Amino acid sequence: MRPSLTFQIKPDLPEPLAPLAEIAANLWFSWHAEAVDLLQRVDHHLWRRVSHNPVALLNQASQERLEALAQDSGFLAQLERVAELMRSYLDATKCTFLNGRAPEGLKIAYFSAEYGLADCLSLYSGGLGVLSGDHLKSASDLNLPLVAVGLAYGQGYFNQYLNADGWQQEEYHPNDFYNLPMSLVTNGDGSELRISVNIEDKPLAARVWRVSVGRVPLYLMDTNLKDNPPELRSITYQLYGGDREMRIRQEILLGIGGVRLLDALGIEANVFHMNEGHSAFASLERIRQLRQERGLNFTEAREVVRASNCFTTHTPVPAGNDYFDPELVRRHFAGYVPDLGISLPVLLGYGRVDPRNDSEQFCMTVLALRLSSLANGVSRLHGRVSRQMWQGVWPHFPEEDLPIGHITNGVHIPSWISSDMAYLYYRYLGPGWHEDPDSQTVWKAMEEMPDAELWRVRERRRGQMVAFIRNTLVEQLSRRGASAEELRRASEVLNPEALTIVFARRFATYKRAVLIAQDLERLAKILNDPKQPVQIIFAGKAHPKDNEGKEFIRRIVALTHDPRFADRLVFIEDYDINTARYLVQGADVWLNTPRRPLEACGTSGMKSVANGGLHLSILDGWWDEGFQPGLGWAIGRGEEHPGDYPQDEVEWRALYRLLENEVVPLFYRRDAYGLPRGWIGYVKNSLRNLCPAFNSHRMVEDYAEEGYLPASQRYLGLVGNDFAGARELGAWSQRIMENWSQVQVLEVTSPAPPCMIWGQELPISATLRLGGLQPADVAVDAYYGRLGPDGKFAERLTHLLEPVGNDDGVWRFEGQVKAQSTGRLGLAVRVVPYHPLTGTKHALGLAAWG
Repeated sequence: MRPSLTFQIKPDLPEPLAPLAEIAANLWFSWHAEAVDLLQRVDHHLWRRVSHNPVALLNQASQERLEALAQDSGFLAQLERVAELMRSYLDATKCTFLNGRAPEGLKIAYFSAEYGLADCLSLYSGGLGVLSGDHLKSASDLNLPLVAVGLAYGQGYFNQYLNADGWQQEEYHPNDFYNLPMSLVTNGDGSELRISVNIEDKPLAARVWRVSVGRVPLYLMDTNLKDNPPELRSITYQLYGGDREMRIRQEILLGIGGVRLLDALGIEANVFHMNEGHSAFASLERIRQLRQERGLNFTEAREVVRASNCFTTHTPVPAGNDYFDPELVRRHFAGYVPDLGISLPVLLGYGRVDPRNDSEQFCMTVLALRLSSLANGVSRLHGRVSRQMWQGVWPHFPEEDLPIGHITNGVHIPSWISSDMAYLYYRYLGPGWHEDPDSQTVWKAMEEMPDAELWRVRERRRGQMVAFIRNTLVEQLSRRGASAEELRRASEVLNPEALTIVFARRFATYKRAVLIAQDLERLAKILNDPKQPVQIIFAGKAHPKDNEGKEFIRRIVALTHDPRFADRLVFIEDYDINTARYLVQGADVWLNTPRRPLEACGTSGMKSVANGGLHLSILDGWWDEGFQPGLGWAIGRGEEHPGDYPQDEVEWRALYRLLENEVVPLFYRRDAYGLPRGWIGYVKNSLRNLCPAFNSHRMVEDYAEEGYLPASQRYLGLVGNDFAGARELGAWSQRIMENWSQVQVLEVTSPAPPCMIWGQELPISATLRLGGLQPADVAVDAYYGRLGPDGKFAERLTHLLEPVGNDDGVWRFEGQVKAQSTGRLGLAVRVVPYHPLTGTKHALGLAAWG
């Protein structure tokens, strides 16, 4: 039964405690240790019981406890100190790293389907969401003018538990938004702010919640409204729940609804960052608005949108990209495309690798790639893999030249390190590790940190992790009705002094959680060495529909019952941010065993590294660029084997060899003071070299330099003077499409001899037909470089050729290039459409070669 009226009742905080409400309302608390310590002091047991939710903490704390705190001078002094820290943080207005370079009015809109921000907010499933959360936190710390958009999931992602056979089960717990650090957005008259989209011609309304992430506002749309039809209310029910119909509806709301949300809030963003393809429909809504509100045609509006869009792809696995049946797209967009000024087949073409293939499904990644000026993978290797995956989108360009770069992910270090490590950093690195974590100079000071102090912290955090694992196992086994003997054994599992390896991540099959369990006798020998014991902690969820991943979990759980691995191997249920924090802070070795090159990045290892853990991994994702001898270990040499090659066997054998011959002996090689000096040397090398490179401050600064600033400048160049640049660019684009079939390179010649000396100039002449185009419409490049043994370009350089004459429609372009390498030099001429306002030679995906 539902009530007739509802009211929001807030706690009666004594006046001296009023700042507590402000602290609880902003996720700033979650990455500031003193704020967390303050909240724990309110009621330590309740703080744990409410999953570190400060709003629920204050709502459920007894009035007697609050009154007592209001008389506690020590608590009030800490409260005043924390409140002043937060006020100073929020009042800062300068973005130091931009140093005045941002155009006036810069505003970035960041779209993501999930956000992993705090223990109490279940709005994420895994690495993508946690990465989004770290992006917002660093944007806040850097004072970047960014606003974020997402969905408010009534149940979030699933909670995991295991049955008696070790098979993963899923259950969903509702999010009570009124008792979370988020607030309902209202209009001036106090009524709920709402936005609306159409789902198959039915109106869908969504209210809006705001989450304050330091200085960054995150707005979340919620369709659980009695005004919505029952079949549509559930659109924001679960993250990644339901079928393909549910998914396309969620993405319509995220993309189209997200743009309308910004309008309703009066936020004029001039850069849009789509974090994965889920929000790609935002581009269509922006085009529609520009047509209806500014009078632009589709081509003109498309160029404005493309110029100001940035897109990040996160997966090298085809199944990780959203595909929709054309009929499903037709059902949901038949009434929408007339407002775009195009037909449905044209819209479908924007989401297909081959726009003319009517049987090809509609791909959100392809739509985002076609409508963005910056596209990037999330590591150097992933950028290369992404170019391979999506070469068909630009069929006229070699794979190496495709406009998909990389910006390697990073982690928000203050959110993930232990208070013990934070203390050491403040003492020996100063505040720079927190304020300027991408400074190599700051981390170079690791050399001054005493080995003994660093090792004491590492041992203390391992011990706290083991205590957490024991308590968690006892709780989980109790829920399953375990015997008293099983509970006693769980309370004593693991050795707080033993070398501890952690494997914690999604149980997707390509991540190969069971790689280390291929030779059980050999593994048992490694783990049970009485002088050099080793233990392994596993944690992670499989997608509810991934039975192969669930089978991997079952196999690992079965090992925990094998007498050979008793007390040496455990699996922890329901891996989440809180569990992850204990694991990354306590692990000695962070293990990662994906099948290369299927790991896009893999940021969990970066979190462990920031806490003094060492990384042991296949050379995939970020480790392909982060690994150096002396700061961790690489399994293999970065080989990529054909399908019938026994890759798993080669790599599990290599993993065992590393453990037996390098990792375990190094950990247990102690000096007269009981310190593993060699191991500590690895830790210091790891911290000094990896932390300044693989943190989210560096990542966000890279996005600003390579994406946000250029995109905002292009946008301003197109919208000024009543969109004169957009109209010019639209007319140019139309002219190119109408005439490109006539463009032809007729001849490429050079008077240079076949053998030249390094450094000599090589004159080039190219004749070509441009049809109805002019030289100003194109860029004619000498495309040259050293050739490899296969006769293909091993290196590529370009040099712009200049028009020197026109003879009856045949243009001649000339220039000179310098022979800058010895060996065989290859040369070709490439003609591409180019307009200065596009900022790229790939905008239309066309090229002619000669």
